[in-house]
Amino acid sequence: MRQYTTLQWENTDGIAKITLNRPDAANSINLEMARELMHAAMVCDEDSSIRAVILTATGNMFCAGGDVPSFNAAGDDVGILLKDVTACLHSANARFARMTAPLIVAINGTAAGAGFSLAISGDIALAADTAKFTMAYTGIGASPDGGASVYLPRLIGLRRSQELMFTNRVLSAQEALDWGLLTKVVSPESLMAEAETLASKLASGPKMAHGQIKQLLLGSYSNSLETQLEIESRGIAKCVSSPEGREGLLAFSEKRKPDFKSVS
Repeated sequence: MRQYTTLQWENTDGIAKITLNRPDAANSINLEMARELMHAAMVCDEDSSIRAVILTATGNMFCAGGDVPSFNAAGDDVGILLKDVTACLHSANARFARMTAPLIVAINGTAAGAGFSLAISGDIALAADTAKFTMAYTGIGASPDGGASVYLPRLIGLRRSQELMFTNRVLSAQEALDWGLLTKVVSPESLMAEAETLASKLASGPKMAHGQIKQLLLGSYSNSLETQLEIESRGIAKCVSSPEGREGLLAFSEKRKPDFKSVS
């Protein structure tokens, strides 16, 4: 089992579970946590046995964002510190986005600043109905990081993104769901069971196809129509030609459920 200081790590039956574990500091992201998140994301990206990933947190908060006391303590070197923190955090963001395994974020409590950014970066975002969401950055004279400027406009449009970033409006879990930031809202007691059930379902699915879906969606806003169509064409051909694809075709013809794990 991998050992981290600011995270808890589990990997069971193809499902990796990463838990932010600085509850006494509201799971805020300091340099150590950013580095450990980067490393955990690299492991998820490289370990072929991992077929789904859950990101969650201990305590009552999901993540309060950056570790402001450590930023303040850096004094004149705060700019260097923030570049170091964001280099690691953004490396984690990129690998979570580009790894084959789907990422499920189970948001157990308030997500602020970079915590908000992390919360909405998953392929699936589940939240406890007690969770709250706020950008919070301008409250300390900062601008967003952690992919917020990518994910928010895509999910909710420019006008609502502007409102959240400029005013630090606080959204309830239900409002975040209604706006399109979340996949589902559940009770706090059922959050992890919901996440684990979904992770189990995804882990038993076609790994290559899941990875291809992630890549298609990442490029859908930047590629031309013809480029995206070509990527779709090459992607579906690659998937169906793979052992998983052949198993899927055979299972369909035999009127049975495909066993993707046995062939990948």
